[in-house]
Amino acid sequence: MLAIHELDRRPGAMRRTSRTVPAPADLGLGGVVGVPEGADLELDVRLESVLEGVLASGSARARTTGECVRCLDPIVGDVEAEFRELFGYPDRVLDEEDTASELRVDGDLIDLEQAVRDAVVLALPQAPLCRDDCPGLCSQCGTRLADDPGHKHSTTDPRWADLAGLLAGDEKQNETGSERAVATEEN
Repeated sequence: MLAIHELDRRPGAMRRTSRTVPAPADLGLGGVVGVPEGADLELDVRLESVLEGVLASGSARARTTGECVRCLDPIVGDVEAEFRELFGYPDRVLDEEDTASELRVDGDLIDLEQAVRDAVVLALPQAPLCRDDCPGLCSQCGTRLADDPGHKHSTTDPRWADLAGLLAGDEKQNETGSERAVATEEN
């Protein structure tokens, strides 16, 4: 909550403020990446009085934590988000459509939480990586491919499995036939 009593509802009045506040709960993308609850959230805000209400614009910065979407290693990063939101005066007449979506001035206070939350969540990476070339995990056994770059499994495509069985039978026949031929030549 920020106090706006210094603006006195005079259009054109402006003030700047900077503060560090604790981050609210659930400021992230479903546990993949986000700002931990209670972590420092740095706000630089410019408040301007306009005819309709108070225009709040500025930036929010915070440290993020999460996990790489490829290898699931923990990652730490930073997020910076810009926001701009109009808080309407309570006595302002609104259309029915605007009533549900518009943020309002509450006495001499405005609540920036929703505006900051929206901006920060949109600025977070959708698929955070520990590094750009992260090879991830083996899809068959879960081994970290960064630890074992030559990791491979010898598997046969299930569509060719029957043919592989026929080839294995032919190889056994060829080996048996070769052994007989060698034994015959030795005798």
